Amino acid sequence: MAAATAAAAAALRPHITLLSGGSGPIPSTSPQILTFVFPLPFRRRGRSVLFSNASSSPSSPPSPEKEAVAEAIAVPTAESCVNLGLELFSKGRVRDALEQFENALELNPTPIEAQAALYNKACCHAYREESNKAAECLRTALRDYNLKFGTILNDPDLAPFRASPEFKELQEEALRGGEDIGSGFRRDLKLISEVQAPFRGVRRFFYVALTAAAGISTFFTIPRLILAVQGGDGAPDLLETAGNAAINIGGIVVLVALYFWENKKEEKQITQISRNETLSRLPVRLSTNRIIELVQLRDITRPVILAGSKESVTRAMQRAERYRTELLKRGVLLIPVIFGASQKDQTKPRGFGTRRAAASVPSVGGDFEKRTESIAAKSRLKAEVRFKADIVSPEQWESWICDQQESEGVTPGEDVYIILRLDGRVRRSGIGMPNWNDILQELPRLEDLMSKLER
Repeated sequence: MAAATAAAAAALRPHITLLSGGSGPIPSTSPQILTFVFPLPFRRRGRSVLFSNASSSPSSPPSPEKEAVAEAIAVPTAESCVNLGLELFSKGRVRDALEQFENALELNPTPIEAQAALYNKACCHAYREESNKAAECLRTALRDYNLKFGTILNDPDLAPFRASPEFKELQEEALRGGEDIGSGFRRDLKLISEVQAPFRGVRRFFYVALTAAAGISTFFTIPRLILAVQGGDGAPDLLETAGNAAINIGGIVVLVALYFWENKKEEKQITQISRNETLSRLPVRLSTNRIIELVQLRDITRPVILAGSKESVTRAMQRAERYRTELLKRGVLLIPVIFGASQKDQTKPRGFGTRRAAASVPSVGGDFEKRTESIAAKSRLKAEVRFKADIVSPEQWESWICDQQESEGVTPGEDVYIILRLDGRVRRSGIGMPNWNDILQELPRLEDLMSKLER
């Protein structure tokens, strides 16, 4: 019997040795720890985790070699997946980066980690021209994780998405505000609107107060009017009472109309502010082949956008050459936009790597909206600005111009020009191409007092 038992143990020993990773026989005098290596469902490049199935005896400590292996193999976390995804994205490995952001969302992320994962996942989908998926990621981040809508407007990685119908739909939802998305975005826009129209809130307060006063007065006037109509001893004068009632009711109608007019005016202003913000993020290529956004040209130039057919824009540019010196003194930068002449831009954004190296990729919770420039960098940029800049991403430019035309009651696609202020806001626009003599008379030189006030 003992011989049979020994033979069976000898037959099983090689299999146990194979499972345990050992190279020699396993002593039969002590319980063993069998270590199995299971790949995680989101494993990348051999990452794995060790699960140990220990025996019932707690007195057998793991060997030092096994402890070293367990410490060397790191278990992925939501933060590490996001940071790895950012690094992969910066290298153009968008598909691998997308997998990492999806992995992060499955690892019980914190709100900040979830926001970063969803936002960067949307950047990946935007790169792959999957606008529907990008919109869903951003909508979830806005609704559940307090993402600021301004971040979507500011990030060049989302430039392809901002040219899509899905972005317009998302922006309209954000403009409406509410409990779902965009409440913070709308609040910020309202603050800017109040700065530009500082007494609107005061006027609406007086409209409401006077309407309430007129309503109270009408409440007491109506019974007197009924008594005046009935007549009899002690009845008030009919004409006088009817006149008072008419004044009160008319006042209520006028005040309510003014209140709604102020609201409509505010909505129009908020839409214009949002459109100006979108304009400020449109990219252009300077004469030095450097690509920047219009927001970086604030306080430096007055961009003049010439949009229309190739013949009209070319003719306007040729006429502008006659006034080149004087226009440069006024900080004019011509930006021609030819409708339908440019095909889709072949140079896609290459993720974060287009602006910074992989080593400088921000970790989870980084400030995506931080876009400050030093005075020295501003001076260098000013030296690069010449007389003309070429547009980048023509679809975005044409989409913005068509929206501007519709808001002004102009047929989309018609020849127009748009003059911007030094602060980036629209100064004025018109149908056709501009008269350069009028432009010279209208725009002060950059060193003049009026230019400083315009900033």
